[in-house]
Amino acid sequence: MGSANKGTRDMAEHKHGEMNTDVQEKTFEGFIKAVTWSAVVIVGLLLFIAAVNG
Repeated sequence: MGSANKGTRDMAEHKHGEMNTDVQEKTFEGFIKAVTWSAVVIVGLLLFIAAVNG
């Protein structure tokens, strides 16, 4: 039938806390800025619409 380990691969040893997360942190920072500015624009637009229709 074959070896019991057929199709498995040796994986690298995981060492907690050694991954470089600079790219993920910059991406998250950009996402938060985009969400914040979007919320500000939407609230401003809603206030403008309310004032015009008021």
